[in-house]
Amino acid sequence: MSDEKLYELVCRVSNEIFGKDFLHKAYFNRRLRTTGGRYMLRSHHIEINPLVFEKYGLEELVGVIKHELCHYHLHIEGKGYQHRDADFRELLKATNSPRFCSTLIEGKGRKATKRYTYKCAKCSLLYNRKILLNTKKYRCGKCYGDLILVSSENLK
Repeated sequence: MSDEKLYELVCRVSNEIFGKDFLHKAYFNRRLRTTGGRYMLRSHHIEINPLVFEKYGLEELVGVIKHELCHYHLHIEGKGYQHRDADFRELLKATNSPRFCSTLIEGKGRKATKRYTYKCAKCSLLYNRKILLNTKKYRCGKCYGDLILVSSENLK
C-alpha cells in the first residue's frame, strides 16, 4: 500500500467514523518499531507503521488509523487527547477503536524477564522477586529469618 492510498483511507475513515474531515498528511514510517502509529502534535500529521498492514492486514490498519484519529480530532478541538484523558477513552469506545495495537516485534530487542523465588529458612514463607536480592542484606519480613534462593527461571 502506498502513502497516497493510506492518505485516502485515513480521509475516508475520518469522514465515515468521525463525520469530520482530515486536513493534514498521513504516511507510512518504517522507523517506527514498537508502535502501530503516532499522531504528531505540532504538525498534526499521522504516521503509521507499515508492519501493521503487512503482518495483520487491513482490519488492524483501520483500527490503528481510528486510534490515531481519536488523538487528532480531540487535539484539534482542544479536548483531552492523551491516553489517560476521559475524553480520549470515551471517543475510543464511541468509535470502537482499539486502545493498543497487536504486537509488531517478537523477542527482538526485548529481554526475557527473570523471576527469582526466595524461601525463609525459619518459617518457609516464599518471596517472588524480579531482581536478584543480596541474601546477606535482606531478611524475612515475617520472622526475620535468613532468605535462601530456591529457584530462578526465565519468563517470556
